[in-house]
Amino acid sequence: MAFTLYKHAWLWIGAEDEEPQLNHAECKALLRKGGWLVRNTYDFDCGEETGFWNVVKDSFGGMEELSSKMRNQVRRSMANYDFRRMKREELLALGYTVHRAAAESYRVKADIPTEEEFRRDVMQGPENDYWGAFDKEDGHLAAFAKNIVYERMCDYSVMKARPDELPRYPYYGLIYTMNQYYLEKCGLRYVNDGARSITEHSNIQPFLMQKFHFRKAYCRLNVVYKPWMALLVKALFPFRKWVPVASVRSLLNQEEMTRL
Repeated sequence: MAFTLYKHAWLWIGAEDEEPQLNHAECKALLRKGGWLVRNTYDFDCGEETGFWNVVKDSFGGMEELSSKMRNQVRRSMANYDFRRMKREELLALGYTVHRAAAESYRVKADIPTEEEFRRDVMQGPENDYWGAFDKEDGHLAAFAKNIVYERMCDYSVMKARPDELPRYPYYGLIYTMNQYYLEKCGLRYVNDGARSITEHSNIQPFLMQKFHFRKAYCRLNVVYKPWMALLVKALFPFRKWVPVASVRSLLNQEEMTRL
């Protein structure tokens, strides 16, 4: 099974609709190898409202599916930028300043990666799809996306834009172009912007749902902890809204989602 250990948590790596439901013994077997918890999401797009979901789009309707205001904003974006796929080497050379500026602007502050950490993250794993929004006047990179393409779907894994570029709508044309490419040209089943955020540090998912008609694909969430971690979560859960440490608050947010 394709689970990997990331920041003390076992997570599925693969298409979301292929993640299996783990039984207790399978979770315990993973925890014996290390880590503090196993996060298991299953029953993808179950059609029933749950406390957890992925934000997906499974059809492309062109400009006609957008509001008149959105059509104007997409056209303005396309007048300002060229949108195209990039080589990994191009992202390594140009992407860090965009990534850093975006991270520094988040409402909920996160650790700012070093350039070495950024390069290591880009180099890890197989070659992904990289896209860029390039200014039409001087060619600088205003925004980029890193996508993971599977047989039937595409994960919009990372999207970053320089905050000073946002009034010129780089995301609008970038997302429109990628939706068209993956859903219409490639004929994939769906594109996915990822699971419900437990850190709530970005507004990208509400933006995609409001502007581009992405939707919630509900699924089940189960989290299994090491015994000491289970005791800690149980003790802190009633006080989750007052916990000052962001990482602990995110953990408790995730626990709350399992109970909805």
